[in-house]
Amino acid sequence: MTSTRETTVHLGTGSLTAVVVGSMVGAGVFSLPGQFAENTGVLGALIAWLIAGTGMLMLAFTFQALANRKPHLDAGVYSYAKTGFGDLLGFFSAFGYWASACVGNVTYWVLIMSTLGAWIPALGDGDTIPAMLAASAGLWVTFLLVRRGVREAAAVNRIVTVAKLVPIVVFIVIALTVLKPDVFVDNLLGAPDAGPLFDQVRATMLVTVFAFLGVEGASVYSRHARRRADVGRATVLGFLSVLAVFASVTIVSYGVLPAAEIAELRQPSMAGVLEAAVGPWGTVFVSVGLIIAVLGAYLAWTLMAAEVVFTAARDGDFPRAFARANRRDVPTTALLGSTIFAQAVLVVAYFSTDAFDFALDLTSALALLPLLFAAGYLLKIAIRSDGYGPDAAARRSRTVELVIGAVATGYVVFLLLGAGLELLFISLIVQAPATLLYFIARRENGRPFVASAWDVVVLVVAFGGAIAAVVALAAGWVGI
Repeated sequence: MTSTRETTVHLGTGSLTAVVVGSMVGAGVFSLPGQFAENTGVLGALIAWLIAGTGMLMLAFTFQALANRKPHLDAGVYSYAKTGFGDLLGFFSAFGYWASACVGNVTYWVLIMSTLGAWIPALGDGDTIPAMLAASAGLWVTFLLVRRGVREAAAVNRIVTVAKLVPIVVFIVIALTVLKPDVFVDNLLGAPDAGPLFDQVRATMLVTVFAFLGVEGASVYSRHARRRADVGRATVLGFLSVLAVFASVTIVSYGVLPAAEIAELRQPSMAGVLEAAVGPWGTVFVSVGLIIAVLGAYLAWTLMAAEVVFTAARDGDFPRAFARANRRDVPTTALLGSTIFAQAVLVVAYFSTDAFDFALDLTSALALLPLLFAAGYLLKIAIRSDGYGPDAAARRSRTVELVIGAVATGYVVFLLLGAGLELLFISLIVQAPATLLYFIARRENGRPFVASAWDVVVLVVAFGGAIAAVVALAAGWVGI
């Protein structure tokens, strides 16, 4: 049961686009030059971005099509799974997305502390007690900011999104002005020992696998859209903007230094490239940009994590307490739960670095499943002609969306395979125990714990997989 709210916040295309860009552009963009140069040159990078861009564009079109085709569904990554594949998978999608966002948010604070550690030794690599305390303060300051209102948080997100794009654009412009044609040509095929082009692209694709997580941002916040059509526009606009930024940062770097030297730069490698172009101030400039980018991504993911859980609780798939919102339209309990969860992970990270690194990989596996359900839902309704009229225009739309759904589904499956099936398998250790929250919600709403034979199959697979994963870890068959 939701509380009575005095205001309903409505966001336009600009604010929703900022959420998409804010969630996608984080610390990763500052490491792209080195990550690509380790594996390939200009030609391989262009092919990799073409493949990744095409796949993710189909996913962006998926969210656009679903926003227009099913405008009554809120918090897309949750509601598409629920509507298309049942309450239980809807819950798994919501919980997985929430857990992924919360754990991923902790990495942002560790990275900020590590970056500041270059000037403040007490912060070390983000793994000291002062760093943990400073990061904890950041967690709760953000909680208080978002709690003040969705509109206020969205306004800050717009400002931060612009602020973090400025240093990236400056980097691209400077790199173009100092670009050395002979160096660029020498980097066409990468370092001398880069190997065959096919192998280069295959290795580089692993770098692009998680670059676009966050493309679903506008869909998650769909209940706040001024018009449902704004959700689709923001998704495609945000994606194309980010693709242009990511590809540009990667390609222009090849004109500044040889690929072998870029590959040897410490991360964030963008700082080393800019330092080679303009001197030591380039490192400081990029470091400041990185901190701003990370803060922006953290704010965007905080908004989205709370929103998904709130919508799931409102629909009766999460305990009722998570459906509470204040008069400023902020899901306060969901936001508080997200902050507490992140705080707990932050403490664990201090005591167990290896487990934390593993959790970072697990974050990506958890986030990809909701994307798979969304793409699968579009494919399902297109196959069944659900919501399409009998006229020629409707038949053309159905054909186009059938292709989009099929390509997007296939691409997300590819991403899951790239992440590693072992990791996906082990993610069930997190998902299976969380069904306790689902059963509490079912009891609160007077619903049967198991609604169908399909639910039984899903539960057997989830708990069977979790038990098998625990055994595999204990026996040393699988390492983390």
